Amino acid sequence: MWIVFAFGSALFAGITAILAKCGIRKTDSNVATAIRTIVVLAFSWLMVFIKGSQSQIGAIGGQTWLFLVLSGLATGASWLCYFRALQIGDINRVVPIDKASVILTILLAFIFFKEEISLPKAAGIVLIGTGTFLMIEKKKTDAEKQVTGSQWLIYAVGSAVFASLTSILGKAGISGVESNLGTAIRTAVVLLMAWVMVFVTGRQHKITEVPRNELGFICLSGVATGASWLCYYKALQDGPASVVVPIDKLSIVVTVAFSYFVFHERLSSKSGLGLILIVAGTLVMLVP
Repeated sequence: MWIVFAFGSALFAGITAILAKCGIRKTDSNVATAIRTIVVLAFSWLMVFIKGSQSQIGAIGGQTWLFLVLSGLATGASWLCYFRALQIGDINRVVPIDKASVILTILLAFIFFKEEISLPKAAGIVLIGTGTFLMIEKKKTDAEKQVTGSQWLIYAVGSAVFASLTSILGKAGISGVESNLGTAIRTAVVLLMAWVMVFVTGRQHKITEVPRNELGFICLSGVATGASWLCYYKALQDGPASVVVPIDKLSIVVTVAFSYFVFHERLSSKSGLGLILIVAGTLVMLVP
């Protein structure tokens, strides 16, 4: 059953990227992250009370709390980097880099959880790495030419690194906790971190400047994220991280498809080949 939740996570994650991009055209990325986290938190705790797992809070051990908090901090850092990269870069270049976090996750899962790196997984790593390189070579769009340097790349790489840490810490933190409760707790940490960043960077005055239509997209992206997380951490709890994470990264297919229709971002032949390699690498990893 965990594999169904893993694919559900991929679907909602792909939709999240599109909705988020629509919500940060004029809105500051840090402010958008803080606002959408409120929605995710509400969604997460609603599921906790529906499942009736709130009574388990008192039984959570100190080590589990530590991993949940650390996972939340890593998620917050990943989000801040990811949505900044989305705001200033081409979604078809940012998302592949973020999804390449699967490579680091597999290596960390091998180190910390002793999850074997089989021949199919090794082949998958090579395919995903090659595909990611091809996709970030995509020709710049007019919007990107206005951005000096490669700031989007720095933020995208940061997002990938912190996303990998999120998966590993999350796996460790939910080993003895009901997955919905674990998701809700770590989301609270993300919310705190996101709002601290808003005030530290002096962006709080921009909260009232968020366009109404973008606010709607930000909230919808929060709902999609909440659904993705609930599926993802349920899958992580029951299945191996080195398999769940690659499936989740198939959200890139959903994102690319929607970006074509919504933002008219077309893939070059090289980028198209890169996408095929990423998908092939992900599917190869599912071979026992």
